[in-house]
Amino acid sequence: MTRLEVQDVTVRFGGVTAVNEATITADGGQVTALIGPNGAGKTTLFNVITGLQKPTAGRVFLNGNDITHTPTHRRARHGIARTFQRLEAFGSLTVEENIRVAADAIRSKNAKPARVTRELIGRIGLERYAGTRADAVPTGVARLVELARALAIDPALLLLDEPSSGLSEAETETFGDLLRDLAAQGRAVLIVEHDMPLIMRVSDRIHVLDRGILIATGTPAEVQADPLVRKAYLGEDEAPEAGPAPDATLVMPAVDEELPPPLPKGGGPESVERENGVLESGGPESGSWF
Repeated sequence: MTRLEVQDVTVRFGGVTAVNEATITADGGQVTALIGPNGAGKTTLFNVITGLQKPTAGRVFLNGNDITHTPTHRRARHGIARTFQRLEAFGSLTVEENIRVAADAIRSKNAKPARVTRELIGRIGLERYAGTRADAVPTGVARLVELARALAIDPALLLLDEPSSGLSEAETETFGDLLRDLAAQGRAVLIVEHDMPLIMRVSDRIHVLDRGILIATGTPAEVQADPLVRKAYLGEDEAPEAGPAPDATLVMPAVDEELPPPLPKGGGPESVERENGVLESGGPESGSWF
């Protein structure tokens, strides 16, 4: 069974500590959430897990193997896939072509990339947009395109950064069911999300960051009742004895403001190259990592 272990990870940008000795886990068969107020260090920690950001200290393990210094594209081959908070679809390609790019990139694993692409389009509900350029679809649809593209490599560990942004209430409900289905297949799903009702409904376990420090870990009920969590979100000193009041549900702004990782040397928004059959983006603005 897939298991991600992040041990005592610290990330500093100059004099700013974005993540401070954070330890989290995510197991196959479960949806694990990483939540926290704006600037808590959630996306930075995602970047460490996927290799886009080197940690100042700490280690990252996948199934017991130390991948702290493993290049990004090799982590993808080990079964790690992600989506981004900022949309990273290939805008000049159609929805179908975006998904097919990922399926083709691991042709050795996907014997029939075209079939994999068609199946994902049907599973995610993208039939209507299959022939539409990715830069012409609604934001919520583009989020689903990124999810489908990540799934095209059949990942063991799926990291989703604000995946419900732009989805309607009905779409979010369906998306939550899909997350549970993906976890039920044995995948480890790790999600950063500001939609607290969604998180509380689909998560098996939740890690809470505040100013780069892990302040709580537990089930949705345990986390929502935790005094430190309620203070971080609501400014409350203590949690009510009977649990959170109906009008005191944890709520966060829709946009996370964290320090982005530096651009790789020699890479810019327009540089996309193929190395060993895997497309890689030359910077956080170009293409997608999968």
